[in-house]
Amino acid sequence: MAKISKRVAKSREGLDPNKVYALEEAIKLLKDRSSVKFDETIEISMNLGVDPRHADQMVRGVVNLPNGTGRDVRVAVFARGDKADEAKAAGADVVGAEDLVEIVQKGEINFDRCIATPDMMPLVGRLGKVLGPRGMMPNPKVGTVTTDVAGAVKASKGGAVEFRVEKAGIVHGGVGKVSFEIKALEENVRAFADAVNKAKPTGAKGIYVKRVALSSTMGPGLKLDVASLAIS
Repeated sequence: MAKISKRVAKSREGLDPNKVYALEEAIKLLKDRSSVKFDETIEISMNLGVDPRHADQMVRGVVNLPNGTGRDVRVAVFARGDKADEAKAAGADVVGAEDLVEIVQKGEINFDRCIATPDMMPLVGRLGKVLGPRGMMPNPKVGTVTTDVAGAVKASKGGAVEFRVEKAGIVHGGVGKVSFEIKALEENVRAFADAVNKAKPTGAKGIYVKRVALSSTMGPGLKLDVASLAIS
């Protein structure tokens, strides 16, 4: 059995692993128990009653967190001409066409989110094996293939978070930083949970949201009371 460090042991001290916490209480506990020297990310994990191997049970979408993510998101945009200029003016970190495709093909991915105009997709499609495994392939369903590149860049910089269910039926995402106020984190968590709830696929049967947990980067995971998320 792996040895637990003193820091981890202290962060878990007094916590009941079987207890289900209300959202506000869970956030307060995570904030109070943060003891590292960096601003930890608060993450939510939702166990869903779906089997993503079936197309009609895939859960995917994007949510704009009302209070942002607290992260400095680097955005790349595949565009030409006026759209490239719009992307640069909106604050995109990397903008290009064939030249950017070549850079990515070499494995030089110095960005966190990728946006493309529709006319660029034949080119960007070549990058599926590189961007796909990283969850960065542009997709119209989550607003990253669009003619409104300025809006997409601003949303990405401001707090847009993509989510996609994994093989085990789990959706997870960062919903802010430990330094955020409790109210701000509550609003972000509820926005994320609401977006996942609204993305319920037609093939989902029975209980959709089974379990939800909240954790910090280096802290414990706490089970959440689903009712406290206002999920119907």
